[in-house]
Amino acid sequence: MADNKLRCVVVLRLESTGSTMIAKYDHAAQYETHSGTGTSKLYGGRDKDFAGAIQEAVSKDPPGSGGNGFGGFKVVQSDIHQLVYGADESGICIAVITGIRYPSRVAIKMLQELYTQFQDRFGGDAAMAPTNSLTKKAKELLSGECKKYEDPSNVDKAQKVLGQVDVVKGQMQDNIAGMLKNTERAESLAEKSDQLNEQASVFKKKAVDLKKQMRWKNLKMTIILVLVIIGAILIIVVPLVVKK
Repeated sequence: MADNKLRCVVVLRLESTGSTMIAKYDHAAQYETHSGTGTSKLYGGRDKDFAGAIQEAVSKDPPGSGGNGFGGFKVVQSDIHQLVYGADESGICIAVITGIRYPSRVAIKMLQELYTQFQDRFGGDAAMAPTNSLTKKAKELLSGECKKYEDPSNVDKAQKVLGQVDVVKGQMQDNIAGMLKNTERAESLAEKSDQLNEQASVFKKKAVDLKKQMRWKNLKMTIILVLVIIGAILIIVVPLVVKK
């Protein structure tokens, strides 16, 4: 999964026959249960630890010349990882692997700062140091820099502003989603209200029709009752009149 986390930082000594890894620090071990590149296309799909993958990638595509200082930076990206590295004129190369969303400019800033401090403390040993001989000695330095730069917004104002923009953007999206939901509810209520009004109109019409039917039925019953009474009176009165 793409993210903006720091994975690993290594210090290499570039040589004509390849490179020697003189120090490394696996920062991913601080927040992941395992490390490794998995099947990332950046490293040919082979499963290996980050440090080994970095060394192989740098050996295949060395950084440009740093001139009189540390530079010649290169950024190589895969579907989920990003490798950023540079070197000086003597072949001391520092590389960091991050998540694909980690800003490369911040990674370069980290490498420049780390190079200065590493040279001040271990520059005399780096030229002849055997494989991994400075890993323990440089652990405090490497881990400290990783800790400092693990959140890009803490060391980069532009990234901090972008982070704040993302927060505001997220809030606006939530507000818009809420408004759309409220609009849908309002439309649903309006639709239900129209349905109720229509049902009320139908009920009223049926009530009027029923009232007319009941009135006509009562009128017929009254007429029939009057006729029955008249008939009864005639039956009683006519015989009396005839006898007289």
